[in-house]
Amino acid sequence: HDPSASYPSWRVRLTVLSNMATGQALTNLARAAVGLGAGASLLQASIYNVEGGYRAVMFDRLRGVQNKVAGEGTHFRIPWLQTPHVFDVRIRPRNISSNTGTKDLQVVTINLRVLSRPVEEFLPTIFSSLGLDYDERVLPSIGNEVLKAVVAQYNAEQLITQRENVSQQVREELTKRASEFHIALEDVAITDLKFGKEFTAAIESKQVAQQESERARLLVLKSEQEKKAAIIKAEGESEAAKLVSESLEQSPALVELRRIEAAKDIADTLSRSRNVTYLPSGGQNLLLSIGAAN
Repeated sequence: HDPSASYPSWRVRLTVLSNMATGQALTNLARAAVGLGAGASLLQASIYNVEGGYRAVMFDRLRGVQNKVAGEGTHFRIPWLQTPHVFDVRIRPRNISSNTGTKDLQVVTINLRVLSRPVEEFLPTIFSSLGLDYDERVLPSIGNEVLKAVVAQYNAEQLITQRENVSQQVREELTKRASEFHIALEDVAITDLKFGKEFTAAIESKQVAQQESERARLLVLKSEQEKKAAIIKAEGESEAAKLVSESLEQSPALVELRRIEAAKDIADTLSRSRNVTYLPSGGQNLLLSIGAAN
């Protein structure tokens, strides 16, 4: 047997074995990669995150909605069999508008602002009965119901003058009604009241009439005060004349004083006249009229 003749066949065999080993390694590597990818996908599908301000309710295809509420953080689930449903449990604002009638049959439009959130321990019940959009289903309905019931107890004018009482009653009734659906209301407030055109015109006319009435009342008070002032002045002058008369009767010297004062006034007036000149004579002052000479 010639060894040189069998050398190529051994070389071919080694090459084939080497290729088979390489192929097997690549196959094993591919299988491992597929296994790792499947494992990573399975792990990713088996966990879910709950962000801050949210809670999750788990739905199991075999057992239905679970009573446990998942808090914030990362949680595990069985892929395909279990599905988490996330609720926003933060306080959310909502505006509710309602057209309703008052006790005196006036039409009024009320805008209500509501701050609400779900009660966390009842999230499974809320999910089973109402769904994720529980606030859309409940709040507009019960808001209109409560507004109509409360506004019907008041006249249109009372809605303005007793707005705080109306708002408080709406808050109490709406909070009580929302609690039946496991919804907590943090704040309820009436933000706007709009009446019909007829009532608005009537209010304006009433305000104008009240202003006119107040103006007339002030004029009457002014007239009365002027009348009282005139009476007081007349009484004062009468009392002064009476006192002067009594003084004249009791003291002749006062009469002489008044005569001298009157003479001084007359002399002062004459001294300013162009038709009268002043001449001293015999120690006495004389006022002579020379108007004829001029």
